[in-house]
Amino acid sequence: MNKFVEKESDFSNMVNARLSRRGFLMGTAAAGAGAFLALNPVAKAIAGNMNNALLNFEAIPTSTSDSIVLPKGYSWNTLMSWGDPIFANAPKFNPNGKQDSKAQALQFGDNTDGMSVFPLSNDRAILAVNNEYTNYEFLFAHQGKEMTADDVAKAQAAVGITIVEIVRKNGQWMMDSAGKANRRITANTEMEVTGPAAGHDLLKTKADPTGKKVLGTFNNCANGETPWGTYLTCEENFNDFFGSEQNAELTSDDKRYGIKAEQSDYQWHNFDDRFDVAKNPNEPNRFGWVVEIDPNDPTSTPLKRTALGRFKHENAALVVNDDGHVVVYLGDDERGEHLYKFVSKGKYQEGNNRANRNLLEEGTLYVAKFAMKDDKLEGDGQWLELTYGKNGLIKENGFNSQAEVMIFARRAATQVGATTMDRPEWVAVHPDKKHVFCTLTNNKYRGVKEGQDVDGVNPRAENHYGQIVRWEPTNGDHVSDTFQWDLYLIAGNPTVHKDNLYAGSDNINKDNMFNSPDGIGFDKAGRLWIQTDGNYSNKGDFAGQGNNQMLCGDPNTGEVRRFLTGPIGCEITGLTFSEDQKTMFVGVQHPSGHFPQGGNSKPRSTIVMITKDNGGVIGS
Repeated sequence: MNKFVEKESDFSNMVNARLSRRGFLMGTAAAGAGAFLALNPVAKAIAGNMNNALLNFEAIPTSTSDSIVLPKGYSWNTLMSWGDPIFANAPKFNPNGKQDSKAQALQFGDNTDGMSVFPLSNDRAILAVNNEYTNYEFLFAHQGKEMTADDVAKAQAAVGITIVEIVRKNGQWMMDSAGKANRRITANTEMEVTGPAAGHDLLKTKADPTGKKVLGTFNNCANGETPWGTYLTCEENFNDFFGSEQNAELTSDDKRYGIKAEQSDYQWHNFDDRFDVAKNPNEPNRFGWVVEIDPNDPTSTPLKRTALGRFKHENAALVVNDDGHVVVYLGDDERGEHLYKFVSKGKYQEGNNRANRNLLEEGTLYVAKFAMKDDKLEGDGQWLELTYGKNGLIKENGFNSQAEVMIFARRAATQVGATTMDRPEWVAVHPDKKHVFCTLTNNKYRGVKEGQDVDGVNPRAENHYGQIVRWEPTNGDHVSDTFQWDLYLIAGNPTVHKDNLYAGSDNINKDNMFNSPDGIGFDKAGRLWIQTDGNYSNKGDFAGQGNNQMLCGDPNTGEVRRFLTGPIGCEITGLTFSEDQKTMFVGVQHPSGHFPQGGNSKPRSTIVMITKDNGGVIGS
């Protein structure tokens, strides 16, 4: 047996002996919440009024159907599906896969992901939506086997961001194809680079010798929004779009970010030289950033904010600290990567959005280091500064400037001793502004690969269920370089595994079990909505867990209930609400059956709207 697996076994034995499944974490409302809250300082601080029940809906069972299933008293409708026209002059979607790039540029992009609503009035709003990637088997009639230059242009037009105005008529929201803010941002939209990496030699190319003008954004996973009204979109697996059929000199940093000199599944490099790493070795450095967009101005230039670091960003969870500094929490979604925090140099000025627009241009990036306390799955943490000249980030160790620290943030994080994590994905800040939650989706390498040892915050080897960590900054100050943490839940399967960490924490049972928590977000009342992107085989370790789903958690009691199950083959991702919290917008990505139209129709990624039949607030 691998030595790292042996180490995990010893750790698990210790945890099981000292804590037991029923005692180590929060219990159900009947058995464990009170004991857990008494023991855990983070949970105790967040508890609030234990008598104020947040989950006022009837939980649903798992499902393997090719549809959306909701609790009694709730309904869903389609807002937009991939290929729907978003302009008055756009062609209607044709499922034959033969529409060209010009048509796709005027239609809703593919694989909807993170999104935000920006209210304009009670019955009108702007919806900004990420379009992460494309499925060639559905995008093209030839399924990607006979690509042309226009096919690549079509694929490039299917990714990025879709911005549309939505209007509420007769109580239901719908897309307005005549909306003045409607816009497609794609892999060919001009963008400006800002912050410490702007103009650096590593960002300069033949097409852009300034290193400040980039074409496009893609593999936009999750998102964020700012109090000054801008949208934050996050570039994740950008490496998938690069390749080459020529010899290319790849650096260790290139390899760390997944860049390869081989045929890419997307084949962009065959028709667009900027994606050929042999011809344009710096082009990949221009991706992996957070991009700030003004959704109200369709003529505005998106801004790549390099002060927030370059890695495979999942989302950007922003909070204004009590002292005015803007803090953004960021996960790097890859096994064994890290969790980050950005603190702005300037301070937020209420009502002065012109000044606030520059807050993400300059600041300090930190990376998290977790420590376990008294052999419990909780402890203290530290934010390690990633600034050139500090913590060993100096020329002698391979860095020559702050720009290089940001471009190679992963290397900098490793060098300062950050904790490797089980795929840190979405981060969400509780409405009390004092507690932060992050999904750790899974990690088959935990306890197997060197450098990914089992520890308190990542307590299982070959973790295929995932967990959710939460933390409280010291004294409620998000600028503080220390915090206290615990595990809000550990996903698992108690019908397959008994009384150990793989069964899950005590608030996980046969009626609410799931795997691979991914998207999360809070509503105004403090309900935590949890979306999954995991194994839906319904077999083996995942027996009884059904299709991907969305659950709702009460951070006060630890209770978790299943609220939604998705159609066959999908990931449930993307979450936002209307201003009155009476409509929830949810993304259904890459369905593989016949959703949403049924019959023998082509599956299409779709945004659905969920409402309560009595017109009430979702979840109440």
